[in-house]
Amino acid sequence: MYRVAIGYAIAAWLAVQIASTVLPTFHVPEWVLQTLIVLVALGFPAALVLAWAFDITPAGIEKTADRTPTSAALNRRNGWLLATSGLAIAAVAIAGYWMWHPWRATPQTSSSTASVALDTTAPEHRAIPQKSIAVLPFGNLSHDQDNAYFAEGIQDEILTRLAKIADLKVISRTSTQRYKSSPDNLPQIAKQLGVANILEGSVQKAGDQVRVNVQLINAQTDSHLWADTYDRKLTDIFGVESEIAKSIAESLQAKLTGREEQALAVKPTNNPEAYEAYLRGLALEARSLYSVYPLEQAIGFYEQAVRLDATFALAWSSLARVEVFWYSGADTSATRGEAAKRALDHAQKLQPNSPETLLALGYYQVVVLRDYGLAKTTFELVTKMLPGSSEAQVALGQIARGQGHWDESIAYFERALVLDPRNTHSLGFAADIYLMLRRFPAALKLYDRALDILPNDPDLMASKTVVYQAEGNLEEAAKFLSEVNAQTPGYVAFDVKMTQLRLERHHDEAVRLLQARLAQFHFGSALLPTQLGPAEIEKGYYQVVLAFAQRLAGDSAGAKLTAEQARGALEPACKNQPNRIWLAVYLSRAYAALGDKNSALKEAQRIALLPGAKDAHNEPGLEENLALIQMIFGENSRAISTLARLLETPYGSYVYSAPVTPALLRLDPLWDPLRADPAFQKLCEEKKP
Repeated sequence: MYRVAIGYAIAAWLAVQIASTVLPTFHVPEWVLQTLIVLVALGFPAALVLAWAFDITPAGIEKTADRTPTSAALNRRNGWLLATSGLAIAAVAIAGYWMWHPWRATPQTSSSTASVALDTTAPEHRAIPQKSIAVLPFGNLSHDQDNAYFAEGIQDEILTRLAKIADLKVISRTSTQRYKSSPDNLPQIAKQLGVANILEGSVQKAGDQVRVNVQLINAQTDSHLWADTYDRKLTDIFGVESEIAKSIAESLQAKLTGREEQALAVKPTNNPEAYEAYLRGLALEARSLYSVYPLEQAIGFYEQAVRLDATFALAWSSLARVEVFWYSGADTSATRGEAAKRALDHAQKLQPNSPETLLALGYYQVVVLRDYGLAKTTFELVTKMLPGSSEAQVALGQIARGQGHWDESIAYFERALVLDPRNTHSLGFAADIYLMLRRFPAALKLYDRALDILPNDPDLMASKTVVYQAEGNLEEAAKFLSEVNAQTPGYVAFDVKMTQLRLERHHDEAVRLLQARLAQFHFGSALLPTQLGPAEIEKGYYQVVLAFAQRLAGDSAGAKLTAEQARGALEPACKNQPNRIWLAVYLSRAYAALGDKNSALKEAQRIALLPGAKDAHNEPGLEENLALIQMIFGENSRAISTLARLLETPYGSYVYSAPVTPALLRLDPLWDPLRADPAFQKLCEEKKP
């Protein structure tokens, strides 16, 4: 039995080691190796039992002779029986742990407060896989600087092809676009991105002639692995992108499946003018992270691309995608939704199973149809087709958040940040989830990680400030808002500043800042990048905020005049876009500031019936808005009941940038009409851990 136990252990170890090395090379599914390990574990006690029952003799295998054992032998046999039983139980336990342990069910789907934590450590502190690569921005060597879009497009297309190779870890463009095209600190950049290799490149375009220079560098050893120069006509540029991707895969010894090789070789269009228009749209779309306005221009170029080549499936899917984004960010009208559907239909007819078409389909399903189940299935399929892209993982994280599956959402963002570690938007989304869950220390760590990438970014600093406001630490919060004024671009930092002034009860200062902002800015211009939408909507939004500030400052007449102006801007917008939730929220507040109880309550209650209102992120925030309006009109007990429930609920707020907390209720003058009520006073008490 000693010999069998030792021999089995050695043979099993060798079998598992060989299998774990060889099976991935042939892209054998992961479950095969897992099954082998389970069978090996279960086979160990069986081998011991057989060794006990049979002996190997010169005559062959014979049953162990039945002898009357001595006392010592009996003790040894009983010891072996106990050991064998223990090993059998241990093997079964290990196999069961392997097969049914919760970490195998990735990601988790709990709808309760998150119990898993996103890894907040930066990529430079993690192990770096050798088959990993980041593609830095390509330099534009063309005499015409307007050709910068072309260099951006070539980089993006190479990245898209690399993202289809499962054997590679590829960093998304969002994390690389902040770097120079040929930096002198490659080892540091590689550590920041968590990769072993860097691709540098440049593009020079003159007429229909294109020169592309590329070099692949191992940043850990500072050695050149491969370099090449391609001189081609514009009509042949697609072949260059495929050749570069294949050469990178070969240099890094990444194995390609037959499907992946076919995907790399796809030629999207034979029309060079259509391709140029597509690349211009792609460059503009990349700039839409901070404003919806470039999307409008991107739509125009994608439309030009499909007019020039009606069979250009990639351009159709891109057009559908940005139409959905525009629908989400600026225009929820039926006309915009129909435009997205038309483009999507064209893409599906031409290439129904391409990852780009499926991405557009997933966005349409989640944003326009509000069908989270369908969208989740679509995006999960995309993750298999684009294993090196973080985009679908982010979308899945947002879907899980909308469903209230907080653990699942965190798991998806963890995966996305592995592929896109310096994407401050993904870091912000992940931090927001912890904020909704009131897990403030974890949120602060992720905001700090984002600020390491974009130091002193006003919106990121404002987001971090929200955490301190929610904790009631106004002194710490004020440190991050000292530079915010009426000219501060964007609306996040300015809104948080308004909340801070309200919590500090500096109402006159808030009124002055809001009046200055309304007077000085031409809304909708590039000077004020925003996601609020058209100029009149943006102006109406700030007028509602001003009306409430005037009301708190004691200027009732001014508040009503401002609220009337806000109603004039927001009522037509709500009629044109009746499904846009935040518009309806601020229209209900405009009515409340005017003293129009029926209209305010009717609008606040109408919101609950809108598409997306049952989203786990939105629904409690809409209840909070209704509680505010109920309190304004004296329905205090109903408001207090709602606030009590919301204190135990994770959500995104429409009153603050954080879910309601005892500190916010205690400090905010909005709730002053409730202060004398003992039930409200109890809500303001911090719970002891």
